Amino acid sequence: MAAFEYTALDARGKRLKGVLEADNVRQIRQLLRDQGLFPLGVDLAAQTGPASGRQSLFSFARGLSGLDRVLVTRQLATLIGAGLPVEEALNAVARQSEKQHVIALVMGVRSRVLEGRSLASSLGDFPSSFNALYCSSVAAGEQSGYLDRVLDNLAGYIERQFESRRGVEMALMYPIILFALAVLIVGALMVYVVPDMVRVLENMGRELPGITRFLIGASEFAQAWWWILLAAAAAAVLGVRWLLRREAARLAWDRQKLHLPLVKRITRSSNAARYANTLSILNGSGVPLVEAMRIASEVVSNAWLRRRLADATRRVSEGASLRMGLERVGYFPPMLLHMVASGESSGELDTMLDRVALYQQAEVERIVATLVTLLQPLMLLLMGGLVMFIVMAVLLPILNMNQLL
Repeated sequence: MAAFEYTALDARGKRLKGVLEADNVRQIRQLLRDQGLFPLGVDLAAQTGPASGRQSLFSFARGLSGLDRVLVTRQLATLIGAGLPVEEALNAVARQSEKQHVIALVMGVRSRVLEGRSLASSLGDFPSSFNALYCSSVAAGEQSGYLDRVLDNLAGYIERQFESRRGVEMALMYPIILFALAVLIVGALMVYVVPDMVRVLENMGRELPGITRFLIGASEFAQAWWWILLAAAAAAVLGVRWLLRREAARLAWDRQKLHLPLVKRITRSSNAARYANTLSILNGSGVPLVEAMRIASEVVSNAWLRRRLADATRRVSEGASLRMGLERVGYFPPMLLHMVASGESSGELDTMLDRVALYQQAEVERIVATLVTLLQPLMLLLMGGLVMFIVMAVLLPILNMNQLL
């Protein structure tokens, strides 16, 4: 039995959407007609990932957002911990949600579980919503019999990641708004105000100051070639994105970020926090250390660091300790290495990894918060300086004329 998303019309002509379970599309259409509905379209629920074939470059299938993933995981942990079978827990989670795409995705997972597959394998068919860390942790929880605990740990991890990302986005919102306002104000002055003032100044018949001539030239260029400026900006953005998609360029850039002043602190701490947190969850869920290291390295965003971690994984598989393997990577903070060594000697590696991950994440948030705090007055100064420049370029010829009179 599979889950299907449908779109239908009721007797009043109102369009309805929902999810039903049946063996095939024909049965879904018959069920809709039995309910007095006219089916408009029926598709397999949440048809994404390997189960639905190759993904299209222009696919519009929606995955779970960070908050939705937290809620689904937390609810699953609670229901499974209460003794409900997995398929019933998934059905309850789907009915709890009010979002159509969440219902469709959870019911799609449930249909695969009803076919006899494991929960981890079913989740793996939706990689845009459940990554390798998630699926591997669930698989370990199913094998160990502690699925509810694993899901609860996963929910806490995803929630911390979501809160951290949202905090950075909210902190950056004000500087971005200031920058947009600065661009709009300067653009409006250059296109609508400065040309009128230029005509007045030119009618005076006097030699204009250099700052005024520069402003006039910039205004004329912006009016005549604004489309070139927009095209150049778009081409620069697309060019950088295309370049970073090439493996060699991305590898070189990611390696450089690990050595740039200030940037290296954020890059190293954020990747260390992500790696340590992932390794803590997997190790605490019963995943073998080498396999946990392989999965945790895939979560790291820096391509050069990922390559170094692959070498560390190989060394650990050959018999080296985790601390020795990570020390050879060369980019992890000393505190992480000391905590790993302490965890290996005391037998509490997952606890130590969790502690150092929280510390490194707090360090990243502190640095970012400091940078954003400094960025806000800098944006104000930039906007004020641009406006002051335009005002002085317009007023200076008038002041010079008054002095001559």
